[in-house]
Amino acid sequence: MTVIRVLLCDDQALVRGGFRMILDARPDIEVVGEAEDGLQAVAQVRALEPDVVLMDVRMPNLDGIEATRQIVSSGSDTRVLILTTFDPDEYVYEAIRAGASGFLLKDVEPEELVDAIRVVAAGNALLGSTVTQRLLERFAGSTAAQPPSLDELTERELEILRLLAGGLSNAEIAERLVVSETTVKTHVSSVLRKLGVRDRVQAVIAAYDVGLVRPAVG
Repeated sequence: MTVIRVLLCDDQALVRGGFRMILDARPDIEVVGEAEDGLQAVAQVRALEPDVVLMDVRMPNLDGIEATRQIVSSGSDTRVLILTTFDPDEYVYEAIRAGASGFLLKDVEPEELVDAIRVVAAGNALLGSTVTQRLLERFAGSTAAQPPSLDELTERELEILRLLAGGLSNAEIAERLVVSETTVKTHVSSVLRKLGVRDRVQAVIAAYDVGLVRPAVG
């Protein structure tokens, strides 16, 4: 069994303690460290190389968004799962732009939190459906400074990218295209590699940046 190594980053000791209690009860998850601000989180990621960071947004010294940006830009393989008590509208855009692989509110059920960590650790991205819609609405009015090129993608890969942007899972894409889920995973991996992005969310951002897909209106 592969154990997922997790770093907890929150400026409230009680919150970190609550998360630790939940995660310590899971045999496939190990809490390897804690940080109380973004500066500590960046240093701990460098020292401990965790698989996943549970990252609060509002913290002293360095906030979770900038800490995420520094972790991702360092080339670390660590995935960042943003957790906040605040409504996502204010933060989700910048968090995902910074390279976060997921975004959850702190009032999620324990099992949802554990599942989210497993999803992100496996290299996938996790956003709630409501958060995804808000994200895409925000992207409707923005473009990247240097949009990625889709020239290397095959027609099938472009089709799969459109379906990813529609919020479909690998299983749902497989059913839609009448192919195996393994085939879909292979295509998704190829899309990520060709676009030079970390995960599905970053691929969807790329699709919106170049105008391949647009948010539904109404």
